[in-house]
Amino acid sequence: MRETTPLLRDTTADAAHASPKARRWRGEAIRSLTIVICAAVFLSASAAFGTDVAPISTRFVFWVVLLALGTLANQAARAYGLSLPALVRRPILTTLGLALGLSAVLTPLIIAVVRLVFGRLGGGWPSVLYVFGTSVTISMAMSALHLLAARRDAAGRAPIQTHAGSIGAPPPRFLERLPLKLRGAALYAVEAEDHYLRLHTSRGSALILMRLSDAISELEGLDGARTHRSWWVAREAVQGADRSETRISLRLPEGLTAPVSRTYAKNLREAGWL
Repeated sequence: MRETTPLLRDTTADAAHASPKARRWRGEAIRSLTIVICAAVFLSASAAFGTDVAPISTRFVFWVVLLALGTLANQAARAYGLSLPALVRRPILTTLGLALGLSAVLTPLIIAVVRLVFGRLGGGWPSVLYVFGTSVTISMAMSALHLLAARRDAAGRAPIQTHAGSIGAPPPRFLERLPLKLRGAALYAVEAEDHYLRLHTSRGSALILMRLSDAISELEGLDGARTHRSWWVAREAVQGADRSETRISLRLPEGLTAPVSRTYAKNLREAGWL
């Protein structure tokens, strides 16, 4: 059989990767559209900015257009801003900064459109401050919803299983994060506790500041799997499984047990863990 030409290999690889990217893009677009529509329904019903003089259908179209423009500007600014390490570590400040910046830009537009379409809203600084304050609140809420949804999607895309590295491969990056007292110990499990991770090892446990989804990405090279939204377990550490009518758990050394949620039970069963 002849070897596949480089062009055909590249084309096939591009086609294989295009579909997940397209699905992710569609998912993000649907998510943003859903947030915009839900927010527009709420703002239309509450008649914010004195728009109660118009029919609710007019108010709905007004808010959909305005929120869609704000969302596009927000995403464009966030795509640039979140590339800066300082802002990545401070999502709350990032959200506040974007809300203030976008509101400062959109406030004159909102005032002009409300006066033109609805014939309401007085002049002077009181109106400007009212619109600006309300716009900041709405922008903060919209940014927070997008940030939470994006984090949830990112967590959902985190790999369920990690695989042992080949002979001679460098150790997983995650092992470099172990505190000095745990270096060289066998890693049994990683458990999420709020914004921290508790590392369970043969030399005891310790906490480090990190997200579980990021840790799992760095654990590639160790044979293990996510058993719960808050747990990753090394396969070699599993000593057995306990089942009841309502829950499944894995027995680990040192009397430790790791829960198995329904979300991951099927994958673990197919991989021979259960």
